[in-house]
Formats: sequence, C-alpha cells, structure tokens
Amino acid sequence: MNEFFSRADQSLIGRWWWTMDRPLFTCFMILLVLGVLLSFAGSPSTAERLNLDSFYFVKRHAVLVLPSLGIIVLGSLASPRVLRYVSWAVLGLSIACLIVTPFSGMEIKGARRWISLGGFSLQATELVKPSFAVIAAWLFSQTKTYPLPGKLLSFILYGIIVGLILMQPDFGMTFIISVTWFIQIFLSGLPVLWISILGALGLISIFGAYFFLPHVTSRIDRFLNPEAGDQYQITQSLEAFKNGGIFGQGPGEGVFKRYIPDAHADFIFPVAAEEFGFFFCVFVLSLYAIIFVRGLWLMRQEKNLFLILTLGGLISQFTLQALVNMGSALKLIPTKGMTLPFLSYGGSSLLGTALTTAIILSMTRKRSDDSRIF
Repeated sequence: MNEFFSRADQSLIGRWWWTMDRPLFTCFMILLVLGVLLSFAGSPSTAERLNLDSFYFVKRHAVLVLPSLGIIVLGSLASPRVLRYVSWAVLGLSIACLIVTPFSGMEIKGARRWISLGGFSLQATELVKPSFAVIAAWLFSQTKTYPLPGKLLSFILYGIIVGLILMQPDFGMTFIISVTWFIQIFLSGLPVLWISILGALGLISIFGAYFFLPHVTSRIDRFLNPEAGDQYQITQSLEAFKNGGIFGQGPGEGVFKRYIPDAHADFIFPVAAEEFGFFFCVFVLSLYAIIFVRGLWLMRQEKNLFLILTLGGLISQFTLQALVNMGSALKLIPTKGMTLPFLSYGGSSLLGTALTTAIILSMTRKRSDDSRIF
C-alpha cells in the first residue's frame, strides 16, 4: 500500500494516480457516492406509487455504479487520442439511435427519447453530449480537414444532431448541446461577426420556440404566471425545501417526496433538501462549483487548442446541466426535465456523466509528452 502512494511507483495505476488531478477526482467520486445515498432517499416512494418493489430504482442505480466507475477509471487512463477515437464511435452509434428513436422509441409523457436495447432503455442524447463536445473541439482545432474545413464540418454535424433531437422533441438537451457548442466556438477564436450572428440566431430560436411550440409556451407561461397551468410538482418541490430547513428532517423522514412524481430523477435536489437540510445543499452546490473553477483553472494552463476546447465545453456542459436542474427545482427558471449529474436516477444519464468525467480527468492529466494527443 505504501508503494502505491509513492511517487516512485511506475506501475500503470501508480502513474495514473500521480498524474491525474486528484481534487477533481475526489469531487466526482463524492458526487457518485452521494448519488447512491440519495437513491435510497428518493426512489422508494416513487417505486411504491408505480406498484414496484420499494428498492427497484435503488437496485438499478447501484448496478450501473460499477460500470460507471469502470468508465471513469479506464477512460481517465486513456490518452486524448484514444478518447477522440472512442468519441467518434460513440457519436456514430448515438446518431444511429437518434435516427431510429422517433419511429421505434418508447413514448413517455408525449416524447420519444428512449430506445430499448436488450432490456436497457437508452437515451442516446446523454451520450451525444460528451462525444459531440470532443469531436467539435477536434474539428474547431483543425485549420483544414479534408474534404471540408473543420469548422464547416462541425456546423454540419451540429445541424444534423440538433435536427434529430428536436424530432423527439427534447428542447432541454438541445439547449445544453447548443450552449456547449457556442462556448467552444467562442474559445476557438471565431470572428466576432460570426459569433454575433450565431448569438442572434440563438435568441431568435428561443422566441420562435415560445410562439410556435405549445409545449415551450406552456412551460414559460406557467413560470411567469402560476395561474396559467398546473404547478403541482414545482409547488411540492418548494414545500420540500421549506420543510427541510437548515438541518433537514433526517434520512428517510421526508414527506413531500411522496407527492413529487419525479422525486428520484429530475427532482432529487428537493428530496436532498428536505431530508438533509440547507447545509447539505450548499455542500452539493460547492462540489459543482469546485469542479467548475478547478476545471477552468486547469484549462487555462493548457496550450493545446484541442484540449482547451474539450475542457471548456465539457466543464461548462457539466456545470450548466447542474444549474438548470437546481434552478428548475427552486423555480428560478422554467421547469425542464433534466437530471442532476451523478445524483439523479437514470442509467443513460449516469453512463453519459461517467464518460464526461473520464474525458475531463484524462484531458487534465499531467503529461511530459504531448505527441500522443493527436
């Protein structure tokens, strides 16, 4: 054991331990463990409402923790070049699933976002997020890629992906992927004129979605005017925060999770607030903040454009998703069905977040030789 913690250890695991960023790794692992803890808090009540075994969702979440941990460790051991190849493969398979999903996917709450693969419900967009961020970073970092320039290829790929996601429809994922892609465009040094044009198109798209898409209109109207529609879930969420107070009601003592339909998934944060209190929520928020600040600090140390764009995209994506989830639960923004990274129940979300984590840890490892990046 002492040899493992020695810098003289030249084994694969030893080199991995001493070259990776341990503060980031520690924060990710704490979130992974907290996810298991919160699955015990939020899942049983949901399972009972669905006439399932009380620990149905807990067991399914726990089963996926080990493969997720494997993805994190193996992925962080890999070089950026290997992860780029893996991202191409994952993105290709995910796009194929996106093409099939609107026609043969499972319809849940009026949307077809999941496809059944061997008994496992896969939401392909969860794997598109990290893989497309890596590929977009690669394309933006290339001055010329035959037969077309890298930037143009990225624009084409973005259009295909967003078009397929909107067919489901899934506006939350479209927003996250679009913002991540825009951040990478900004970091890549695209002329200000083009950035302004893309920003204007983004704003026009948001206004267009409000006026022409009833689903979006309803959510925004309910946010601005509570009397415009059903506020049941968000009302219960706010009551859970209020009931939790400073120190919480204690593990398993939450009441309002019994009335929140998605307490185990999109609304796991109010469950945590009610049972563990304000300080626990601050601790969770601090973990995401540390990942964001530490990740950006490490990104600023990089000189390779591919690594800068990849880290900038993935760190922003990871943090933005957490903020959207928590903001929705606190009614700071219109509600949007989106998981809280590592904490919410969801197999596809957990695996996609694990892949994101693996890439971030790999890209931030200390390297004496950058020749294997490409």
